[in-house]
Amino acid sequence: MTPKRRQKLLIILGGIVLAGLAIGLTLYALRANINLFFSPVQIAQGDAPIERSIRAGGMVKEGSVFRDPQSLDVEFRITDYVDELGVSYNGILPDLFREGQGVVVVGKLQADGRFVADKVLARHDENYMPPEVAQALEDAGYSPADYQEKAAEVGKRLNKQASE
Repeated sequence: MTPKRRQKLLIILGGIVLAGLAIGLTLYALRANINLFFSPVQIAQGDAPIERSIRAGGMVKEGSVFRDPQSLDVEFRITDYVDELGVSYNGILPDLFREGQGVVVVGKLQADGRFVADKVLARHDENYMPPEVAQALEDAGYSPADYQEKAAEVGKRLNKQASE
């Protein structure tokens, strides 16, 4: 093999190794940022990974929101009307968060079955339901439209109670 050919071969092999390394590092970095969505029934069946960032969604169960008056700690339950998931959150909830509404929480599922949320995402108007929540309700055999009406009724009742 001539020195010129050998040099070209080493350059090509070096390029392939560097490209492979770049692809590998990119995939590894993306793997850490992927948030898969799980419904409460999927979490109850054990489909969700423990101690890994995931998204969970459902409807906030009526009467399940408990706020600590001394801190920003909030505990509530989300449901897909088949199973429920207890969620702990420390922070300011979105203004549109309320019982009976669809939410998506981002956080980690603990080994004891508790979900510790880093973020709580609420719907942006009364007709909106996160697509993942709507799909989870449909998979459970429920119509999301029925629960939007129910959520509106719950919201009216809660607003009435708050104004009294």
